[in-house]
Amino acid sequence: MGPFAQDQLDAIKARIAQVEFGMLTTSNDAGTLTSRPMTRQQIDAHGDIWFFTSDKAPFTHDLPAHPQVNVSFTDVRDSLYVSIAGSAQLLKDRGKAEELWNPLVKAWFPGGLDDPHLALIKVAIESAEYWDAHASKMAHLFALAKAAVTGERPVAVGEHAKLNGAP
Repeated sequence: MGPFAQDQLDAIKARIAQVEFGMLTTSNDAGTLTSRPMTRQQIDAHGDIWFFTSDKAPFTHDLPAHPQVNVSFTDVRDSLYVSIAGSAQLLKDRGKAEELWNPLVKAWFPGGLDDPHLALIKVAIESAEYWDAHASKMAHLFALAKAAVTGERPVAVGEHAKLNGAP
């Protein structure tokens, strides 16, 4: 396992298990941040998040010099927000690609596993933060209603946690 205790990694996995898409934010030599939606393929037992990508995508050329990334996952209907910071690598790993392959990926890579531009991004999770009001939806609604009546800022509107891996 990676830098997180198993219960911390399980908390991250459980919260984003049903959230298929994440916004991957990267930076370039000029320090410009850019984001794009990516389909999460897996969070493995080591705390690595895996995505398929094309090695022709311009942002992938910035990863060796600027591996620090952020991936955010949101499910507005369930009041869930997750922000993950980590270190990304662009990989050509046939075995891992075979493990993660599914028919939907072929829409992006017509050559299948033999597509010359098929690559993987592995994001090693270094820290994570989440806000989850789903488990306490009624308490969340009550806090918002109370704030509207009293004019005070709502408090205790869900679960919030910061998770940092070991140094």
